[in-house]
Amino acid sequence: MTLRVRILAYEGVEALDFAGPFEVFTTASRVSRRMNLGTPTPFEVASVALARNGQPVQARAGLRLLADHDLATSPEADVLIVPGGVVDAPMASSDTLRWIAECAAGAQLVASVCTGVFLLAKSGVVAHEAVTTHWEDIADLREQFPSLDVREGERWIDSGRVVSSAGISAGIDMSLYLVERLSGRALAERTARQMDYAWTSCSNPSA
Repeated sequence: MTLRVRILAYEGVEALDFAGPFEVFTTASRVSRRMNLGTPTPFEVASVALARNGQPVQARAGLRLLADHDLATSPEADVLIVPGGVVDAPMASSDTLRWIAECAAGAQLVASVCTGVFLLAKSGVVAHEAVTTHWEDIADLREQFPSLDVREGERWIDSGRVVSSAGISAGIDMSLYLVERLSGRALAERTARQMDYAWTSCSNPSA
């Protein structure tokens, strides 16, 4: 079965928080086709953004991203990924928060990179779960959402249906972990190799 992966884009998104998971899941599908000729690809990946007359959104460093779908017409997701970045605009957007909550409700799995977890919390997707974020934002997350079990020193936290990760490279590590969880270790390892990426395959390497 092909899982529908939807990755949110918004004004101020961190480019690699978005592009890292995008690269992992699209590469995994490409590698899977080589490994399993004639079988369906494991992932179908698309981006979603708040529509602004069909204009691209601008990432934090200035890169412009043209999403595949807008919030109003986006297809359903099996896997929702919310990247981090400067989250002020989406945190203040009732349309974006509503879409995250509705999309997450129908998804099998929801994941965040870095400050993307603030959007999951603000939209009510997480309330009491164990989560993590970039080290620089740990204290702020605890202050804004005191009911969350915010953990430090973890590259990602698997709380079951919700998986959260720390900064940019941790988001890539988490995405490879999600490939492993959804499609097996062999595909995750082959994907990391294809990307020439040194995968940190445990959530806390020092543990």
